[in-house]
Amino acid sequence: MTQRRARPPGRGRGDPLAATRGMALGTLASRGTGFIRTLVIAAAIGTTVGDAYNIANTIPNIIYELLLGGVLTSVVVPLIVSAAKRDGDRGEAYAQRLLTLVVVGLAAASVLGVAFAPLISRAYFGSGPEVARRVALATVFARFLLPQILFYGVGALLGAILNVRGSFAPPMWAPVLNNIVVILTGGLFIAVTSVAGVQAGRLTAGQEFLLAGGTTLGIVAQTVALLPALRQVRFRIRLRWDLRGVGLAQAGRLAGWVFVYVLANQAAYLGITRLAAHSSYGGAGGGVYSIYTYAFILALLPHSVVAVSVITALLPRMSASAAEGRHQAVADDLAHGIKLSAVVLVPAALASIALGPLIGTVLFAHHANSLSTGRLIGATLAGYAVSLVPFSAFQLQLRAFYALHDTRTPALVNIALAAINLAVDGVLFLALPPREQVVGLALGYSASYIAGYAWFSVVLRRRLGRRPQARVGRTLVRLTLAAGVAAVPAYLLARMVTTVMGLGIMGSLLGIGAGLAVGTPAYLAVVERMRIPELAEVSDLARARWRP
Repeated sequence: MTQRRARPPGRGRGDPLAATRGMALGTLASRGTGFIRTLVIAAAIGTTVGDAYNIANTIPNIIYELLLGGVLTSVVVPLIVSAAKRDGDRGEAYAQRLLTLVVVGLAAASVLGVAFAPLISRAYFGSGPEVARRVALATVFARFLLPQILFYGVGALLGAILNVRGSFAPPMWAPVLNNIVVILTGGLFIAVTSVAGVQAGRLTAGQEFLLAGGTTLGIVAQTVALLPALRQVRFRIRLRWDLRGVGLAQAGRLAGWVFVYVLANQAAYLGITRLAAHSSYGGAGGGVYSIYTYAFILALLPHSVVAVSVITALLPRMSASAAEGRHQAVADDLAHGIKLSAVVLVPAALASIALGPLIGTVLFAHHANSLSTGRLIGATLAGYAVSLVPFSAFQLQLRAFYALHDTRTPALVNIALAAINLAVDGVLFLALPPREQVVGLALGYSASYIAGYAWFSVVLRRRLGRRPQARVGRTLVRLTLAAGVAAVPAYLLARMVTTVMGLGIMGSLLGIGAGLAVGTPAYLAVVERMRIPELAEVSDLARARWRP
């Protein structure tokens, strides 16, 4: 009998770094193609048609989040973990009953959403002659896009089942197919509108169908792509109507507070879209909301590549530790996840602040978007980047609360954060000139997450202990100091380059290259000298990502 070679300690299946390695390529491909998708759609439709399309495309996400999205990570994953430990079939029957509820509930929601599309679109734009054309176009788009609700829910639940069964990579790879479909859709849209251009409210029926239908087809493809992976982990897709034992009473108690949490988010979002729709910048064509959206997607790219992988790997582990009463393990995992993510996110945030307008120009000032629009997207990116690290840390802290089966605290805190967001947005919207109002909206968003991270830190320190949180604070201060030292010469050198070469795409690209060429080695040298141990782990992860 051959002897099996022992696994190195700390690199087992439950180790977050090992799990993150398995997801790394999928995450990188998913987020990379997703970002290309954003660039292609932005170039195709600009900010005029963009407002109607982007709001209509967000509505299915909003309804899904209200009905299931927040509940999935906070309630469903811990319950599936418990069923997998408790039941002899690894929780398969339990998951099948949940799948039945999701299919029936979200199919009904999709039908109702299509029926009430005009009212839903008007709620986000408001009323008045200045937004009438955008409301009409958003309604057309929404009727094609709202069926996505069903596929979002089914795909998310199937992804959660795969994660609980130790399969992390397929849910990370599935969005790649979605992104490719939408990239092709955007490319075709550019081709068919290359002569006449794009004007808000003046698309043909075929152009509307191409844009909205192709977007929904991408979500369908993303969901279907998970089916082979389910067969590999031996989970059978089956609708079960014996719903007794699903634990709806327990889930309902937990999910009620999650609904409050999501509702607070959506109330803030509704206020932001109303402000953006009625900004005088851009005139009747609008465009503020699209600038806000494109900058947000750009700002979240580092979080999506780094922190989402860590969060996905840590959630089942923290849930298992919390179920066994090992709160110190939850605290250690949380602290480790925040510090590991911060090694990349802190310099990414400082780079976005220092080079934001140049980045916006290079990425977005194409086809339907002007140079001025590109620079404004970059300035808005800088407003978001202020809270990149607090935002990512907040998301990790949120999963710690959910692992502890506490959904009440995050919901109550989030009501206050939504109020902070809207209050800061309202003040800045009134105080700033029209062109800079969108930057004020991003700063209001940042203010809410900075407050949220501080608030969560105080509460979790009481529950999980002071020591891990203190270690996180020291690491963040040191990383910020290192990134600040690197950002100053990066900004100055980029400024010198654009002074000579101009602020166009080529000058901005050279400015970014010069800034990163001096800033990146400076940051790494300072962090190395500070002997921050997480740097070695991130380097190990980066090397493993490309290792065969």
